[in-house]
Amino acid sequence: MIEIININASITLGILNLNEFASLHQLSAKRDIETQGKQFLIDSLFQKPTEINYDSNGKPYLANDSRHISVSHSHDKLAVIINKDEVTGIDIELIRDKITRIKHKFLSHTELQEAGYTVEKLLIYWAAKETLYKIYGLKEVDFIKHLAIDAFTLDTKGNINGHITINDLNVTYLLYYELLDEYVLVYSICKTC
Repeated sequence: MIEIININASITLGILNLNEFASLHQLSAKRDIETQGKQFLIDSLFQKPTEINYDSNGKPYLANDSRHISVSHSHDKLAVIINKDEVTGIDIELIRDKITRIKHKFLSHTELQEAGYTVEKLLIYWAAKETLYKIYGLKEVDFIKHLAIDAFTLDTKGNINGHITINDLNVTYLLYYELLDEYVLVYSICKTC
């Protein structure tokens, strides 16, 4: 039902199967499953009850704790990442071909050419840009103009570079991606490491 992974000394990641969680806790309302599942996963990661709040842009943060957090859910998976050193981001996406119809809305011309028509690769681009968006944490981001992903060779897992360029900010993040059964998972490792 729950998988907790210590990525390194600073980063911990948790993935929760929401269907199993709902069944175990006899929940049926989607919102209750997501809300209670998120709290359960966060409490499990910290091994104690932990309060989560949201800023005015909807970005989560921990009450009384300086560690950084990011949350994502897609269908029956919920993922949470905690980084004690720097702002973090995570995105999990169910692999579906719907992404091929909207790729022009989030990929630059160069990225479109590089990504081609492979659903998994397109989803990695999308999830990587969602991860960068969550790191940035403000609303005025244009996914084509302000977020960029370097070309990469598709594998079952790997690292890619993502860039946030907006206003006076120009920063690169090392991102990790992995194909997990029917899902794509992307999260940040570090800023220009």
